[in-house]
Amino acid sequence: MQTLPPGSTIGILGGGQLGRMLSVAAAQLGYRCHVYAPDANGVAAEVSAEFTCADHDDSAALTHFAERCDVITFEFENVPVDPLHEIADKAPLHPPIAALDIAQNRIAEKMFARDHGGTTAPFAEVSDRPSLDRAIAEIGAPAILKTIRMGYDGKGQSRIRPGDDLDSHWQAVAGKPCVAEGFVTFSHEFSVILVRGQDGEIRFWDTPHNVHEDGILAVSSAPAPDAILAQQDAARDLAAKMAEKMDYVGVLTCEFFATKDGPVFNEMAPRVHNSGHWTIEGAVTSQFENHVRAICGLPLGDTGLAAKRVEMHNLIGAQADDWQALLGDGANHLHLYGKGASRPGRKMGHVTKIYF
Repeated sequence: MQTLPPGSTIGILGGGQLGRMLSVAAAQLGYRCHVYAPDANGVAAEVSAEFTCADHDDSAALTHFAERCDVITFEFENVPVDPLHEIADKAPLHPPIAALDIAQNRIAEKMFARDHGGTTAPFAEVSDRPSLDRAIAEIGAPAILKTIRMGYDGKGQSRIRPGDDLDSHWQAVAGKPCVAEGFVTFSHEFSVILVRGQDGEIRFWDTPHNVHEDGILAVSSAPAPDAILAQQDAARDLAAKMAEKMDYVGVLTCEFFATKDGPVFNEMAPRVHNSGHWTIEGAVTSQFENHVRAICGLPLGDTGLAAKRVEMHNLIGAQADDWQALLGDGANHLHLYGKGASRPGRKMGHVTKIYF
């Protein structure tokens, strides 16, 4: 176990709002952050001590960055894996490269969950146009076609309904390797959010109930309804087994569907997660602070609720323009990410409401 003292430098791969909130939490504990991202306008750089703007596969730039860091973490799981092996001896990487490897491949991710006792939606690999026909014949429709790699917030996906022309769906995913998933009948969506320390200790936050709109998370609230809480232990058990198998360090989020037959695993995110933003004001210790604590070898903080009820609403596109009205409610905690122009589907911020 390696404990880093305040003043040490945390490298963050990725320059978006998750990196921004990680940097703020790290600064409160006395750490410096060095952000590495290909986008010169990333919002994390505005609140970090150092910033390197370079492509993720730029070996020279990545090595120079790693040599200036005491530990390296991720705010974005789709960082190319191969270059990371070249810097593994420069600074500890938390979470481990293996976690990114699994999360970047939807089929590997589902198989990993199944191997540890989890249940997933029925699925079939789609490598070309004829295999799409075979997949739909096997799992039926409705179904959803997802690119095996990349894609989030509804991107890289196409919903297939009974009788649809499959050519149009194959074109929608640009003929990329995909997984076809059968639909799951569920009552609720929820997340298991855990943090695992370098010593193997695992702590869970309250399980949030998630509501999505157009494939994007709209609301997360805690505590969750009884229908979710009845399946919480099984979902937590799976998430913990997966974390332990990967020798995971940091915050890990696993998303689930609550069904009549128990929790169905959807996907995992090896990083801090949108459905945990409520923890900034709504938990004793936020997901961002506990991620920093974990990767720096510090004792983990209390993950208990800090209020009777918490609701986090994402601000998508022009919704963030209502910032003045949102601040008019003294119970609201507004977080704007510092992005430029708002556009449909873009996460511009979030607002958390606390009920005591």
